[in-house]
Amino acid sequence: MPGRCGKPTVEASGEIDKLRSSLAIVITHVVLDGVAEGPLGVGLDVVATATRLVEAGLCPGPGRAEPLRQRVVSLDGCPVRSGTGRPVSVDGTLSLRSVKAGDVLLVPGLSAASERAIESLLSRADTSRCLELLARAAAKGAMVAASCSATFVLAAAGLLAGRSATTTWWLVPAFARRFPEVTVRADRMVVESEGVLTAGSAFAHADLMLALVARVASPSLAHLVARYLVLDERVSQSRYMVMEHLRVADPALRAVERFVAANLGRQLTLDELARAAATSTRTLARRVQAGLGMTPLEFVQRVRVAHASHLLETTRESVEEVSARVGYADAAAFRRVYKRHAGETPRGRGAGAIRKR
Repeated sequence: MPGRCGKPTVEASGEIDKLRSSLAIVITHVVLDGVAEGPLGVGLDVVATATRLVEAGLCPGPGRAEPLRQRVVSLDGCPVRSGTGRPVSVDGTLSLRSVKAGDVLLVPGLSAASERAIESLLSRADTSRCLELLARAAAKGAMVAASCSATFVLAAAGLLAGRSATTTWWLVPAFARRFPEVTVRADRMVVESEGVLTAGSAFAHADLMLALVARVASPSLAHLVARYLVLDERVSQSRYMVMEHLRVADPALRAVERFVAANLGRQLTLDELARAAATSTRTLARRVQAGLGMTPLEFVQRVRVAHASHLLETTRESVEEVSARVGYADAAAFRRVYKRHAGETPRGRGAGAIRKR
């Protein structure tokens, strides 16, 4: 039977029945109008590479792993338009009949780079339908994932309520305001919370795909895919975050950052931060959470790490010297904080050290 687009659908061709009867994990890329072509292409390449490595017997570990299967679907089985206006072909219609526990439904990032664009995305009829289907798939035991602005779709579907998540760093304030019930991990590249995975900005989709391969196949296969595709496995998007962009809407946060920068060498209390912002401690905590998705302490640590990173890159001071300059008498504690926020171990340029990139 022909589909609405004048060609046989995946269901009509019998392909869905084959996928349903297989024990292999199926990764379904769910595309909406405005999908970003880069993340979608990266996602397809990561899964295809993983499958080729398994089929070639190159996956480390005992036994022979099952190859991953993947497909690209739209809500009606028709091609969608990418964010650049190009047609994106699909394999068929998103149907929950073919989804089983353990499968993955994945929404690649969308070309919605502003809060106004997010409002438009979430008000669309096709998005509303997608929210319903994603929630039902999760209820069936499927793993659900999204990157960049598509994380707003998961949150709007109620899949992130009471959980932790990340999103593209410059949309963190909008995400935190719209979904206060979600704990936003602004610095993280990928966050998994009870079977739902979210990733940061567009090309964090590569990190998301590696995380999915690690979970549905094996960590060793994910590492091997990363090596073959020359992908960095990054845990943090902190180094890419521009603080000015995040806090520009709130002068209180600008005042706090200036105060921290002027007092890097000593410990600061929450009362001091609140006085610098001309507000109460409770109000400051609420505004930092709303604007940045973090606590005041994490904000102070972020500022210190940003200054430390600059010193490590532009001076020949040791890690211990930089640690002291940004307010950490204990270099070991500094290293822990730095790695948590920057995703890597601090390396000084002195004594012949080379900073890892």
